[in-house]
Amino acid sequence: MKKEAKTAIILIVLVVLIVVVPLFARKGAEFGGSDDAGSQKIEEIAGEYEPWFTPVFETALNGEIPGEIESLLFCVQTGIGVGIIAFLMGRMVERKKWCKE
Repeated sequence: MKKEAKTAIILIVLVVLIVVVPLFARKGAEFGGSDDAGSQKIEEIAGEYEPWFTPVFETALNGEIPGEIESLLFCVQTGIGVGIIAFLMGRMVERKKWCKE
């Protein structure tokens, strides 16, 4: 087996462990988001918490966004961000190649 293949397998195993171990290490733990944690802390400190505004999509839909749609929008946002970063990194690599010639 080539060195690159061994490295790839080790990295894949590490990624799987990083994802799976927390689920079993803290049984019964809640993996909530930072928005929920922030709202709960504010309610603990200041009592009754009332948001300043409602999200744009919730106002347009006259209700809460389903979790699946919210996850989809988050994934699309992540994909766009990764695409921009990859494009910029590619441009930097190409610029180095063109400057050498």
